Amino acid sequence: MKALFLIFHGFQEANGISKKIRYQVHALEANGMETHLCYLSDEYRIKRRMIDQDVLVNYGTGLKGKLYKRLEFNSIARYAIKNHINLVYIRTDHNANPFTINLVKKIKKAGIHIVMEIPTYPYDQEYTSFFMKVQLFIDKCFRQQFAKYLDKIITFSNYTSIFGISTLQLSNGIDFDEIPVKQKVNDTTQQIHLIGVAEIHYWHGYDRLLQGLAEYYATNPHYNVYFHIVGEFTAQREREECIPIIKNNHLEPFVILHGQLHGASLDILFERCDLGVGSLGRHRSGITNIKTLKNREYAARGIPFIYSEIDEDFETMPYIMKIPANESSVDIQQVINFHNKIDLTPTKIRESIKQLSWKEQMKKVITSIKI
Repeated sequence: MKALFLIFHGFQEANGISKKIRYQVHALEANGMETHLCYLSDEYRIKRRMIDQDVLVNYGTGLKGKLYKRLEFNSIARYAIKNHINLVYIRTDHNANPFTINLVKKIKKAGIHIVMEIPTYPYDQEYTSFFMKVQLFIDKCFRQQFAKYLDKIITFSNYTSIFGISTLQLSNGIDFDEIPVKQKVNDTTQQIHLIGVAEIHYWHGYDRLLQGLAEYYATNPHYNVYFHIVGEFTAQREREECIPIIKNNHLEPFVILHGQLHGASLDILFERCDLGVGSLGRHRSGITNIKTLKNREYAARGIPFIYSEIDEDFETMPYIMKIPANESSVDIQQVINFHNKIDLTPTKIRESIKQLSWKEQMKKVITSIKI
């Protein structure tokens, strides 16, 4: 059995989304499916569509390359048909249009199963700029028609139907071979280190934690709280929400901006840290229920964490702290008290989510379409 994992953007090993995709590809393979990844490359400004390490189509440079990578999809259909692909797994880029509809129509006509993952739903409210709204308008015009050719829509929400198509509700999974468990428990009698790993969007709500730190340090406490931010700000909005709080309240000794880290560098930092920071502002994008990858990665590493949405896999776990889904600043003293009463080893926390492996989650996909 063969699968083609199709994305409409680039693939970078250090990128969080790319890591998730790699885990999903490995999980399909672990379930007995020969799996190939189709993605875009922009190396040396040459636009190419790739299958694994091989060039499927070279679109060239300049305006021609930019247009063709958005409009040319026949090569994907030809590849899937020629290579006897049984399942095409699409990660949506919210790009339903006549060209992508033609793609799924050809694939479906060839008898190939198609599922599409929508990582976050609903997503309309995330489109804020003029250019983004134009893209969303096109997607809204065609997404119902696009969906007609899908076997299932994969969602990490509680929606049973999206765009008129029945959903398969998954949890974001974990590749336990890729994420090491924390090896030591640090001395937190005098200080605690928090860590937030993300491509920082406004819905991560880090400004709420920073404001809480500003209020906490205004009391001249003897107990130190450090916040390690790993990742880049995705837009000026996020930077303007966070950086002034740090500077205006002289939090530079306590808030460390690491930028992107991965591999051994990230593992070393996690050994120093005691508590993870998940999303604290999903309500800003209209999301109530979601099963984020980051929560699962914290649990896999064996550290407690905080978040504000509803994540049904963790709501009753003793190692999570819920932050109110509003705009209030985070009460840092409550965070300290929560962490210091936890009596679970990293291994015990990790063992609590063994059922959330990507292998088990992707097995549900294969089973649901009865390949």
